Amino acid sequence: QVQLVESGGGLVQPGGSLRLSCAASGIFIYLYTVAWYRRAPGKERELVADFTSDGRTHYSRSVEGRFTISRDLAKNTVYLQMGGLKPEDTALYFCSIRQDYWGQGTQVTVSS
Repeated sequence: QVQLVESGGGLVQPGGSLRLSCAASGIFIYLYTVAWYRRAPGKERELVADFTSDGRTHYSRSVEGRFTISRDLAKNTVYLQMGGLKPEDTALYFCSIRQDYWGQGTQVTVSS
């Protein structure tokens, strides 16, 4: 059974940082592209970043230069390091593999 479990969200002030984790079980992340998405209230789901099976990374324009996606194959975990956070980054963040498997999400709130 495939499970993706996100953690690391929380409340942070503008300009702050957070690191999100997506721990996978029942599937080997090195075989697949793992992506982070987010959904803000009243907005459509947005692809934030992804890490391909061959080690390439991609970012949305809204987060490029501020967020970094990485993976730890030994822990079968993908991370999203977020810096320079803005109120508009407030959203529920999900990880996904091929849009077939989804985690439950972790809430990120950026507010003073």
